[in-house]
Amino acid sequence: MRNIDMKRLLPAALALTLLASCEKSEYKIPDPISEISNDCIKRTLGPNIATLPIEFVYAMAIPNTKGKLAFAEVEASIPGAAGTFLEHRSFYTNSSGVDVPVTVGSPSVTSGAKTKVTFSVDTNAVSLRYYYIVPDEARGKQVTFTFSVTGSDGKTATMKMGPYDVSKMEIKRLINVSNSNLMYLSIADMTAYNAASAASNAAKIDLVYLYRTTPAVFTHGLVAPAADPAAYLPGVTLPAGVNNNTKVVKVFNLQDRNLAQLQYGIYVDDIDLQKVDFSTAPNFAIGLRAENGVWVETADKKYRAYVFINSVTTTGTAVVSMLRYDQTTK
Repeated sequence: MRNIDMKRLLPAALALTLLASCEKSEYKIPDPISEISNDCIKRTLGPNIATLPIEFVYAMAIPNTKGKLAFAEVEASIPGAAGTFLEHRSFYTNSSGVDVPVTVGSPSVTSGAKTKVTFSVDTNAVSLRYYYIVPDEARGKQVTFTFSVTGSDGKTATMKMGPYDVSKMEIKRLINVSNSNLMYLSIADMTAYNAASAASNAAKIDLVYLYRTTPAVFTHGLVAPAADPAAYLPGVTLPAGVNNNTKVVKVFNLQDRNLAQLQYGIYVDDIDLQKVDFSTAPNFAIGLRAENGVWVETADKKYRAYVFINSVTTTGTAVVSMLRYDQTTK
């Protein structure tokens, strides 16, 4: 029996195996679309928050031999809030990078959970943007979407998207605070009060905004009413009953996109607020600057929040935004 040189045989066998593998996966030209078809992508990233949009792009096409596109519609499992719509225009990007609209149908009509566009031009292929404004009743639930398109031949294509979790968080953007006026911040009401209004809402005042030039490290601060008055509330006379001992954790480099509305691709979600450790947290944050933030837990532990500093001035004013999480709701 002849001896076989395995060192020479193995490379040849490997080459044959690779050749056979290539032959099995040989590319084939896909069959042409013979019926109406559709596809969809979700464009928005980050948590889905009540009052904010979820954006989709819905693409659809029909062969010339089958007719034209007649209408498209989207049905949400929970009706969208005011402002929900399906674009009646398609967009292309010009050489300057600008989206240019092309009208292809009549403005969308929403009835209950359905939003519909009827095409007004002869078209065989188009992509439409759909903006679903998350309603408050969807908070903490899941929402799904059924996209469908119907051609002039009566045939329909359908695509389901989701389910998508809707955050339990609530959002409030661009709250003005000022050292001598709107300095009492309520997490419960997601707003800032002056002294008179704070006295009427004393139990809801969680933070005091103040600005001091001395000491130099103080500048802008968000301080619990129960903080050491000499060190952290200098010159402040609190309205009667304003005494909550709020926990505060200072944060750097957390420019949540929904609050900052800047280019950062960072998002605070429910789980982030759930996991913050407040066991050793102080009741003050000073030396705050634009794009800083603070984690907050209210004295009654009902709410946690992330308060973002959008902007500050050297005259003792600032603009803040917040995400609030209710720990008592399921």
